[in-house]
Amino acid sequence: MLTTIFNFPKTSPVKNEQKFSVHQPTTMYDIANSVRDIARQAAAESKDIVILCIGTDRSTGDSLGPLTGSKLKTLNQHPHIFGTLDDPVHATNLATMISYIQLNYNSPFIIAVDACLGKLESVGYVSLGYGPVKPGAAVNKDLPSVGDAYITGIVNVGGFMEHMVLQSTRLNLVVKMADTIAHGLSFGLSSVRH
Repeated sequence: MLTTIFNFPKTSPVKNEQKFSVHQPTTMYDIANSVRDIARQAAAESKDIVILCIGTDRSTGDSLGPLTGSKLKTLNQHPHIFGTLDDPVHATNLATMISYIQLNYNSPFIIAVDACLGKLESVGYVSLGYGPVKPGAAVNKDLPSVGDAYITGIVNVGGFMEHMVLQSTRLNLVVKMADTIAHGLSFGLSSVRH
């Protein structure tokens, strides 16, 4: 689901929202370092870290979440990953999945992964920060906000005919972003096991 990014608390270890270009060779390591810091804080508070990858494989632009979830499952032994190509988390099951996570995990710390639309000069950037995402906001869907932290990928330009823009998003960019995010999450989480 497409997201709108919210502000996060000033007390977060990630000073401000961080943005990384998927075209830079160090991006996966930058994401890993930020994820490690987030995961250490969650582990120190005895929270279960849950990765929630939001989106659908029925739209190229909105497939970032499920692609990332599928890639992460093959890279990592982290057991709490939801939203894959086989079992996506999308508009019709998001609220149910949030309830499931809240009921089945010890004080869950949810890292939400989602696609979003942005300005032309921001396409290909990954944003990471504290706070929830608002899935579906770019296409005027009223879905619940979710996440204690977020990783969003700007997959295309927003502002006009968003559904068409999502359908015409380049798969190559989405796959490259999913690879980068999944590897960054994998490296960051592997350095903090609990």
